[in-house]
Parts: sequence; structure tokens; C-alpha cells
Amino acid sequence: MARYNAKESESRWQAEWERRGVFAADNNSTRPKCYVLEMFPYPSGRIHMGHVRNYTMGDVLARFRRAQGFNVLHPMGWDAFGLPAENAARDRNINPREWTYANIAAMRVQLKSMGLAIDWSREFATCDPEYYKHQQKLFLDFFRENLVYRAHADVNWDPVDHTVLANEQVIEGRGWRSGALVERRKLAQWFFKITSFSDDLLSALEHLDRWPEKVRVMQKNWIGRSEGLRFSFALSNGESVEVFSTRPDTLFGASFVALSPEHPLVRKLADGNADLAEFVAQCRRMGTAEAAIETAEKIGFDTGLNATHPFDAKWRLPVYVANFVLMQYGTGALFGCPAHDQRDLEFARKYDLPVLPVVIPEGVDPSSFAIGKDAYVGPGRLANSRFLDGLDVEGAKTDVAQRIEAAGSGMRTVNYRLRDWLVSRQRYWGCPIPMVHCPDCGIVPVRESDLPIRLPDDVRFDVPGSPLAQHPTWKHVACPSCGEPALRDTDTLDTFVDSSWYFARFCDTQTSAPVDTDAVNYWLPVDQYIGGIEHAILHLLYARFFVRGMKTCGYVGLDEPFAGLFTQGMLSHETYRDADGQWLSLEDIDRRDGLAFLKGTDVPVTIGPSEKMSKSKKNVIAPETIIDVFGADTVRWFMLSDTPPERDIEWTERGAEGCWRFVQRIHRLVTEAGGLPPPGEEISGVPEGRTLELRQATHRAIHAVTGDLEALRFNRAVAQIYTLANAMDDAGSAASGAARREALETLVKLIGPMMPHLAETCWDALGHASLLAVQPWPTADADLVRSETITIAVQVNGKRRGEMEIPLDADEEFVRTRALALDGVTRALEGKAPRRIIVVPGRIVNIVA
Repeated sequence: MARYNAKESESRWQAEWERRGVFAADNNSTRPKCYVLEMFPYPSGRIHMGHVRNYTMGDVLARFRRAQGFNVLHPMGWDAFGLPAENAARDRNINPREWTYANIAAMRVQLKSMGLAIDWSREFATCDPEYYKHQQKLFLDFFRENLVYRAHADVNWDPVDHTVLANEQVIEGRGWRSGALVERRKLAQWFFKITSFSDDLLSALEHLDRWPEKVRVMQKNWIGRSEGLRFSFALSNGESVEVFSTRPDTLFGASFVALSPEHPLVRKLADGNADLAEFVAQCRRMGTAEAAIETAEKIGFDTGLNATHPFDAKWRLPVYVANFVLMQYGTGALFGCPAHDQRDLEFARKYDLPVLPVVIPEGVDPSSFAIGKDAYVGPGRLANSRFLDGLDVEGAKTDVAQRIEAAGSGMRTVNYRLRDWLVSRQRYWGCPIPMVHCPDCGIVPVRESDLPIRLPDDVRFDVPGSPLAQHPTWKHVACPSCGEPALRDTDTLDTFVDSSWYFARFCDTQTSAPVDTDAVNYWLPVDQYIGGIEHAILHLLYARFFVRGMKTCGYVGLDEPFAGLFTQGMLSHETYRDADGQWLSLEDIDRRDGLAFLKGTDVPVTIGPSEKMSKSKKNVIAPETIIDVFGADTVRWFMLSDTPPERDIEWTERGAEGCWRFVQRIHRLVTEAGGLPPPGEEISGVPEGRTLELRQATHRAIHAVTGDLEALRFNRAVAQIYTLANAMDDAGSAASGAARREALETLVKLIGPMMPHLAETCWDALGHASLLAVQPWPTADADLVRSETITIAVQVNGKRRGEMEIPLDADEEFVRTRALALDGVTRALEGKAPRRIIVVPGRIVNIVA
């Protein structure tokens, strides 16, 4: 028989699915709904292998649920605003719109080549005026509900690019693009009031039981709820400084007070102290991202001031400016207790400050307890703490708080690490903020009838600063309130806003409102959301906030956007370097006998370890090239095979070739099958022998694959299909034709979500006139799934020594006897009698020698 022709098959079935509108979702269906969504891509111009893995997983689930009878929504769009387009426009002297839409067109072709079961009728890009018009409307609605406000904030200012930089864009104190030394400035910025929902965003995490625990913990830590004490230290210059502490019980272990380099008092002190001003500048050069601050060496500057201990007027603590104190957490000031905080300990050791332990583990003599390299953060009782001695930690916290509150110098409070979301960006390629600045009326919302506020096309990128602010006419407008000359807001929205509600727009892309309430209440929440762990905090948290804001505005009736979340692993590939250590790509080398050489030469190349695919290491594989060689189904099968989907997977050509061989094997099983009854003929009679074995294997595969796909255990589903294919080979022609047709049709249906083009070709070859894509999922016969025997493991002293197949109804004595007869057990016992035999029915036998 002819080999399976992937190119011919894929183009044929993709055209047929599109012609028949097979994957269009129905907003008026009476079937149960299932909304499957992968995080939509940025249109960079080419899909990468991470996209292939991500969208393959979502596609398998969407096809599977559709076959199960669900009304499936599986849409696609483009997260299209952002700085890369602006940079590309600057480099190519074109408008970002032109670059972006050309990329979308190219990537759409690439994604369609994968055979994705997408409802393309709902496609949009976030840079479409029809989309950001509704985003501007939501901004105005949030503004009316006091969920948006404008305030002055400290920002990272690039004096060359004339723009605000995110903390992560400040590299060693310089702008990531211009290389200019970054300045800290106070600028008026727009904020979303995400802190209005801090408690709810935190408590609701407990109910997201279909989210990975790791993601929930990351969000919990980011929100950062902490109960503590806010109180003041009197300073030697007559001023005072307020601190926040979650460990007021350790006050008698304090050895210093530390201020953030951005603290208002530090600014005042630095005005007259050049050395302090230089230290603050040094801290800024280290980076402003929290991760950079956390890992940097702890350094400080002694201000010469001292603070009076709140419980001892004679006790003075030196006041430092320290690089590890964050202005955005608590009050931007803290007292340091080195014995019980690792960060404080590192600082104290560096500056030779006292380290006095005040919390002592139970049963340990305080006089013998000392702090070494690690701070003690465990439980215990207070010591060296005067009136607190003998109390446990919680009791001491309460005692200190009561005394501070009674003295009127502080109060217990709840603090959140979470800060309001700064959404102003001094960029062109983003959603314009729909506000006007009037000299007489102040800040005025634009009229809704004037939406969308469109981006101008005639912008320049050859001058520093925001192209919108530099535009000669766009920003000049009449005030919506008084009609006098005014100025548009020239900032655009953070692109995270675009992705914070797109999933709701997919529910009905034709409605004249931002969302259709009936549609979102039908489709939302998304039943399964799939994407990378790198979005665990910001994107997901902002989306959760946005839904709450939309609920406040009356658009939706739910709180959570995503009922289920799955974070897939990354792709890796081996790396290559030349003799100078320079990275090489696959196109630069030849592989021979397990070695690598510079292409066309005998010059050896070093083969490095498999690492995450990245352009910088040149180990990226182009999906279109692989699809062209092996076909989309082979690539899809590879992405699902062997490795659990939440783990990283290594791409190898050998693995791809193995998947391609299995594609051919399935094709042969179907096309070379003979002696089959016509489609639709019922199986009659009581099966026995090979027929019974094949039917049992078939229905056990249905049962197992169904469970594995429901649990997103794609690699296990793949393994079950290999098992069924082996059973079909074993049965051969000894099984009845009806049983073999049932097995073949089942096999084809089971691979349908994973290798849809091959499955359609095989379904057609089996004599069916209808598309496989519209066929129902097979149902397992419980009687055929049920096994008369079970395989259980046998251990000796906790080590596995073998396994045995026993009848389901075997009694304990039979199990013991069979276990002791195993060769592995006999060797392990070495002639000794077992001391004890533990039988866990249906699971394991453990023999204690």
C-alpha cells in the first residue's frame, strides 16, 4: 500500500473543515458548553515550537470535548500592541500597524497548517480599533466606578528615550534600549485600583482547585497579605519614622532601623549630603526589580541619625539607608532584628551590628543559644526581652501591640504587598487613554460617542519621546465639557490591559457593547486555560481583577475568568558551539556518527547540553520546517508523547522520526485490513478467544484514553493508543472481522483529537462518507473493560522484587503463596523465613525478611 501522504491529506481536510464550518461555536446551543482557550500569541511574524505544544494541547481537548457532545468555543486572536512593533517600525521606517498585520497574516497561515480546530470567525487583534474602542469604554466605566485614578508616582525615567521604564527594563541602572542612566521622577500616571479587591483576590484562590498549586502560591505571595504593627520611632533630628513589622515580638532584638533609598526622609537628607546622594544613585544602578534587589549584596549608608527604642528611652538604634528595603512595601522603613531575619542578619554581619537572639527554641537554654550563619525563624519562647520573657511568639506579638496602641504610637494593621496597577505607558503602539486635560475643567472623560479614540497614522519615531505627545495635531481637541481648547492624554495603556479581558470578547465578537452579557454568562468562565508558567502572576492576576471590575460595572455575573488552568512545560534542544565558544544553529552544522562538524567541513563542533530553545543560543527549531518534512500530525504526536505535559520536553529528530513511523503504522493497519464487514454492522454473538481479547483491549483503551484526556494526561493517552495498536497486531486475522472493524474505528476515533488529518484519512478509508470531526466519542462497555485478574507488585523490605497476576477474588493465603514463589522474592530472602507478610488487597504485597 502507498505511504501516508501528509501534505496531501492535511491540505484536503483543513479545506473541508473550513468549508463546512465544523468548528464554529453556537451561542444559542442547548448542548453543555466547553470553553477551551490557549493564551493568545504576540504576532512576532513566526510561530515557535512552544506555540506548537501549547496549541496542540488545547486543540486535543477542544476536539475531544466536541466529540463528547459539548458545544465548544475554541477561538484565536492576537495580542498585537506592544513595544516590539514600535521598535520594528523605527528600524524599518514603517508604521507599526503595517508590520503587525503582515505578521498576523503570516502566523495565521502557520497556525492553520497545524490543523487546529479553531473558530476563526471570532478572530480579532487587540490593535483593531473595533477592539480597543470597547477597551476604552471599559476604562471610562471603571473610572466612573472609582476603579481608575490618576496620581503622581515614582517612575524609572529614561532621559534619552523620554519614556517610563518598567523595573525589569532597568539593567544595572541603565535603560535596556538606550543605555542611558535611569532617573527617578515623579510623574502623573493612571492606575487601576486592583487593591480594592486584595482580600477577595486572595481568598478566592482557595476555590480555584483546578489551578496548579504552584501558581496559587505565587499569586498568594504576590498579593502578600500580612498582619503586623505599624508604629513610629522618634529620631535624633526631632523627626519620626514609621515602620511596619510582622514580627513586633522581636523588638528587643533590634539593632538598627533601615530606610528605603526612595523614602521621603532619605530624599531630604540627600539634598545636603553628597555621599548619601551618591549611595542612593548606586542603589538605583543595581536595578529596581525586586528580584535584582533580593539577590544583590546587602549594603547600607549610616545617616548619622539614631532612633529611640519605643520601650527604652535610653536605647538608641543607628538609622541606615539600605538597598534591600522596598519603598512599595509597608512604609518603606523597618527595624532590623538580625537574629530572626536572614536579610537583616547579612546586613548586621557586614556592618558589625549586634545580633541578639530573643526567640529561643523550646527546651534550649537562652544563655547557650547563639546565631551562626542562619537566622532562627522557627517557633519558641521569648528571652532577653524584659517583660516579654517566657511568652510564645503570638503572645509576645499581642503584648507589644497592646502596649504600642495604649501609648498612641502605633496600631495593628493588615498590609498588602500588592500595589495598584500603573497602566500609563509613554508609547505609541497601544490603546489610547480616553481622557482629555482641560485648563478649566481638569481631567474630563471623552464622550462615548467619540470612541474609538484612534491612533494617528502619521507619526514619527526619529525623535525621542512619545510619538503621540510629539504629534502636531492629534493631541489638540475641544474639551468634551466646556468646548474650549484642551489636550488629549498622550499615554497609552499597558498591554497587559489588552489581555485582561480578551477572553470575554471572544464570547460574542459582534456585539456593539464591550461584551454581550448573555454570551459571557453562558461561556464564562473559561473551562480550560492553557499557557506558560511565566504568566502565573501578572497576566492571570490582572485578568482576575478585570473580571471583578466588569462585574462591578454590570457586564458579567461571575468573579473568576478561568475555572481550570494548565501550565505546560517548555521545549529544549541540544546546543552547539564552535572552537571560539560562539553559538551555532542547526543550519551551521553537519551531524555524522553522533558527532557534529561545521557544515561542509571536518571541523568539530562542541555539542552542548539540551537547553530551553532561545534565539540567543541558536537552538530554535522552525515549526514550519518540521511540518514540511514530517507533517503536522507527526509534530502534534511528538508534543503529546512520552513527557508529561507540565514538564519540559526535548525536541529530537530521532523522536520525530519515531512518531512519523507510528503515523505510517496506523495508516497501514487501516489500509491493509481485509475481511471487514461494511460500516455500521452490529457485532453479534458472545466473543471468545482472540475476538474477546481484542474487544477487551479496544474497550479498555476507550476507558483509559477518555480518563487520561479528561485529566490532561496526554502522554498516558498516547501510551494507551500504542497498547491498542499492539493488541491489534497480536490479534491479526484470528479475531472476527467485526471485532477488527470495531478496533480500527475505535483506534481512529481515539487518535482523532491528536492526529486529526491522519484520522480523517483513515476514517475515509474505512468506508465512511461523513467527517470523523463530527463523530461522537466512543463509549466503553463496562463488561469488556472489567478484568478477571489484576497485576500487583511484590516488595521485600520495601524494594520491588517482581509482580504477579492474580485473580480478582483471590484470598490472602493464595496471594501470600504466589508472592513467596516469585524468583525475585526467593533470591532476596536467601533462604530465610519471612518475618511478616503484609497484603494490601488489589495493590501490593510487602514481605519483611
